[in-house]
Amino acid sequence: MMARSARGWALAFLAAFAIVPAAGPTRSLPEAMTPEDAFAQLTQMVGVWRPADKPESPLRIRFYLTAGGTVVVESWEVRGQPHSMTVYHRDGQTLLATHYCPQGNQPRLALAGGDVGGLHFAFRDATDLDPATESYQHDLWLDLTIPDRPVRGEVYFGKDGPGAQERFQLVRDSAG
Repeated sequence: MMARSARGWALAFLAAFAIVPAAGPTRSLPEAMTPEDAFAQLTQMVGVWRPADKPESPLRIRFYLTAGGTVVVESWEVRGQPHSMTVYHRDGQTLLATHYCPQGNQPRLALAGGDVGGLHFAFRDATDLDPATESYQHDLWLDLTIPDRPVRGEVYFGKDGPGAQERFQLVRDSAG
């Protein structure tokens, strides 16, 4: 089977995870989400979350504001120890997500789409990345349709192309 091109794969990814409204009255969505609106959606995530289907999981994802409320930090912790971090901030007319990966690379993703139900960030560039030997975050999305049970998804790329789509539903951690 012939490998799918990165562009073709990205289009298939977006089509597979497009948010489709339920049957019933239609709602009008903004043509393009502003960085301010996207950032406001991210602030709804402030707090501590855990995987919904694994309450015993040691993983906790903490979202918090810093830098005078202009930056959202998504900090992954395992058994209370830092694992990775994604920092969201405005950059002119877009919203960026810089992922600080345990592998030591830092992919930057830019807001590629968003509406009242979620946000999608796509790879822009990276620092300290050797794509011949390292995988890196290429796509990141948050489905915020159900505010108390958001879904977070990501796709990593490596030397052989895209990896499996990882996604999981989150719930607030009552201990956090």
